[in-house]
Amino acid sequence: MTRAAAFGLGALVGYAADARYADPRRGHPVALFGTAAGRLERRLWRDDRAAGAGYTAVCVGAVAAGALALDRTVGRRPLGRAALAAAATWTVLGGTSLTREARTVGRSLAAGDLTAARERLPHLCGRDPSALDGQQIARAVVESVAENTADAVVNALAWGALAGTPGLLAFRAVNTLDAMVGHRSPRYARFGWASARLDDVAGWPGARLTALLTVAAAPEPRTAWRVWRRDGSAHPSPNAGQAESAFAGAVGVRLGGTLRYGERVEHRPVLGAELRPVTVDDIERACTLSRRVGALALGTTVAGHVLLRMLMRKRGGA
Repeated sequence: MTRAAAFGLGALVGYAADARYADPRRGHPVALFGTAAGRLERRLWRDDRAAGAGYTAVCVGAVAAGALALDRTVGRRPLGRAALAAAATWTVLGGTSLTREARTVGRSLAAGDLTAARERLPHLCGRDPSALDGQQIARAVVESVAENTADAVVNALAWGALAGTPGLLAFRAVNTLDAMVGHRSPRYARFGWASARLDDVAGWPGARLTALLTVAAAPEPRTAWRVWRRDGSAHPSPNAGQAESAFAGAVGVRLGGTLRYGERVEHRPVLGAELRPVTVDDIERACTLSRRVGALALGTTVAGHVLLRMLMRKRGGA
């Protein structure tokens, strides 16, 4: 079994494990990384970009170096390499947990239990749900499913295609740090700058791939393509708007507008302004679309990694 085939087999097994078991409730490696990174942040924090850059380099570098060392250790054993890729893929993927949380909110909204829906929404995103009505919560869920399909599924797999197991784990470290310190706040405006910018760079290829795969999986690809190409760059995030605009066109709904994160209010451009408002039923449509995009991303990852390894061997032989 070649190195590329071993990684491909491991990615398939890891994807299946996420689909069957989702994220473990306790002892998740990403949660353990977050705990360690949080302790280190309390030691290294300074209101300074340089300090934040050093913190980011230490956290991501440690994960990447450790993954590379493990990859080289098992590199001569195909089954060991496949097992490592499977474990890493299961660790970094969050597609099943994402759709489960979204459907939980959707069931509460369908039952008319607005209180339960508000209590559950923070499991998906950081918005303040206290003043949101049912339609606004449904919109928040669809937007979160779109954005996290890129972050929790496609981006990780894309870096697996480019750099194998170390790529999978390094991207998840980058994305986790962005969630921890990359947001705008008085404490992290400078210290979290490097983590946020690195996440923007690392998320660039996967965000565009997410949009392309969303168009391919859409019931009406032309609408998804039109809204993506027209509105994808209107979003303040260089990456989130790509997935959200493509999902808006694919599901056939209008996304964006005013958002509230605690005391901070953002007025974002509307994506798919000519389309209808989000309804509760669109949550299930977005979840189904997310699963289709994830499956396409898996196939793209395996094929892309095999092709890349073949090209590298040819160049090495030359």
